[in-house]
Amino acid sequence: MDAKTKSVLRRCAEKYETRSFMYDGTGDPSQFMHSVEGDANREATAFVASALSFGSRAQFLPKIQWIIDCAGNDVDGWIRTGAFERDFRPDDTQCFYRFFTYAAMNSFFRAYRAIMEEHGTLGGFVMSTADGDAVKAVEAICARFREAGSESVIPKDPKSACKRVCMFLRWMVRSGSPVDLGLWSGFIDRRTLVIPLDTHVLQEAKKLGLVKSACASMCTARRLTAALAEVFPDDPARGDFALFGAGVDESR
Repeated sequence: MDAKTKSVLRRCAEKYETRSFMYDGTGDPSQFMHSVEGDANREATAFVASALSFGSRAQFLPKIQWIIDCAGNDVDGWIRTGAFERDFRPDDTQCFYRFFTYAAMNSFFRAYRAIMEEHGTLGGFVMSTADGDAVKAVEAICARFREAGSESVIPKDPKSACKRVCMFLRWMVRSGSPVDLGLWSGFIDRRTLVIPLDTHVLQEAKKLGLVKSACASMCTARRLTAALAEVFPDDPARGDFALFGAGVDESR
């Protein structure tokens, strides 16, 4: 990677990793975990928000807010006590968002509740299964929800980019950030985080010559993360803000 590209990425990361990042334009789903109180509740809110964060922000942001409203700003307690059953019935095949039905969301919440019952929190589950490695955390989360029959909401195959799970892990692991919470910084090494790869990020990475592949796979995401580690060796996931910023600056 040449010096100019490194300079652009450092400048964009510095410019865009700010609290206003969550609220500029159409808003970022990370805003929801900052709108509630308590670490367990922030974790649960973040996980639910990340699971729905695909497609149009104008469509999925209101869906996330609706869930938080149903939960009375206590997503952790709403799931832990099974209160979600009132709002998401297991026999309701109506569409909730995109290809997620209310029944599919019920299955997702039931699987999440089972993790809470066994490990206290999702963080407790990850701590016991991932050995401090974010890639293993992605694999463990995907496997657990697949085994619970909730593979429509959480990706069943960690060979895909698993963008939403990787984004959630960035939120949970990176500390000292005005955006990311860092609740799991004590048991997951942030150097093992994988860039949340979607079409936009992939396009920007290709423009900058960081990757060649046009496939948004976990393999490509890890190659991109390795390239960004040349710029942010102790914190490659910071490159997520850099690539976002590079796209915004180019469009202005």
